[in-house]
Amino acid sequence: MKYLNLLGLPLAAALSACSVGPVYRAPAPEAPAAFGAPLPPVSGAAAAAGPALAQWWTQFDDPVVAELVNAADTDSPTLARAAARIAAARALVGVSAANRWPQVDVNLGATRVRTIDNPYSSTLARTTNRSLDASWEIDLFGGLAQNQRAAAARLEARSADWYGARVSLAAEVALTLVRYRACGQIAEVLDDEVRAHRQSMELTALKIKAGLTSPADGALTEAAGADARQQLAAQRAECSLDLAALVELTGIPDSTLRSRLAQGNALPAPRVLVVTGVPAQVLAQRPDIAAAERELAAANADINVAQARLYPRVGLLGSIGVAGLRLDGQSGNQDTWSFGPALSLPLFNRAGLAAGVAGARAGYDERLALYRTQVRAAIREVEEALVRLDAAARREDDARVAALGYERFVAASAEQYRAGSGSLLDLEQARRSARVARQTLIGVRKERVSAWIALYKALGGGWQPATGTALADNSHPVS
Repeated sequence: MKYLNLLGLPLAAALSACSVGPVYRAPAPEAPAAFGAPLPPVSGAAAAAGPALAQWWTQFDDPVVAELVNAADTDSPTLARAAARIAAARALVGVSAANRWPQVDVNLGATRVRTIDNPYSSTLARTTNRSLDASWEIDLFGGLAQNQRAAAARLEARSADWYGARVSLAAEVALTLVRYRACGQIAEVLDDEVRAHRQSMELTALKIKAGLTSPADGALTEAAGADARQQLAAQRAECSLDLAALVELTGIPDSTLRSRLAQGNALPAPRVLVVTGVPAQVLAQRPDIAAAERELAAANADINVAQARLYPRVGLLGSIGVAGLRLDGQSGNQDTWSFGPALSLPLFNRAGLAAGVAGARAGYDERLALYRTQVRAAIREVEEALVRLDAAARREDDARVAALGYERFVAASAEQYRAGSGSLLDLEQARRSARVARQTLIGVRKERVSAWIALYKALGGGWQPATGTALADNSHPVS
């Protein structure tokens, strides 16, 4: 007991609060003062309502978007994998926390030995052993505490990763649905062209039979009709591929999903989203940035863990046991106990431990570079979404005017051809221009909705930091 009095549990607890290594300060993201791209205009009512990022997939005028996202959210291998990583990280937190407490083992043993003394006699001996062993490593230089902090930071990073995967999954489902709907609209355009060419072929055949036009016009209408049919077949194949992608993302059977999507073919329209012009606020809403920052905190704690290994390790060891012996009807017990401190000094492997510290510092530098890279990528994603959204909004009116103008031109050209005052070549060129204009309009509308979805994702999809604390100004560990 003199060792216990010498060391003292209060003193041990006080020493365990000591820590070596750099103090972590979260980096301030290197964000510009404002976005360079124009922000989407909003009405007074939308501005008063503020940003609506939480459950953003429910903010479309089409309920199918929310249905498919919810289906994917319920049964997604990607999210299941992210959830498993959270469970594994939580288990490591439990392990690191348990290592800071005394470790107690109970040992029970019994043996029975018979010794043959001669052919007529033998000796039977029974031994039993019961012991309680305890050990406690005093966290003298904070290595165990820092290891627990690293595990806790990685658990927070995995939680942010899960939400990031959920946001990405929702965006992928919504974008695939928009692509499928736009593909169906283009297929309708091509189907209309196939029917128009069929009518032209019938009219041209009558004109050739009556001697009003040359057989070359018949070859032209036949070639144009065949070209339209092959384009329609190719477009329908693309739509089937988009449907297969939705089946994979949502887990909904093909027949069920096809029946549900057959009820409409309009592109979903999102509500207006208020976007703040301060990039730093946007970065605070990004789960991937939060995960990168938590990984950086864990890497800093790893430095402290490696550095603590350079210093002596002090522990307390204790054991209480009872050994019993029974021999030829006689029995006896022996009680034993032991207690004392244990000291471990890193003498001959100090170079290896110092290399471990250098490796941990290099790991921190790598995580810091990755954090800065993700911050820049996040700013770029928002800028790209804003630019595409603004460009699509500016193009849509002109694309609509062009499509309507070409439709009127096709109608006039078809009437002239039926009356005999127009050429078939002029009609085919008008149809081609009208088809391209309608496809362009569909593409612009698809791009605009896709830009909205990309903007929802780039803004973090509604994720909020658990603590709400602002990031500090210093990005490097300081001793």
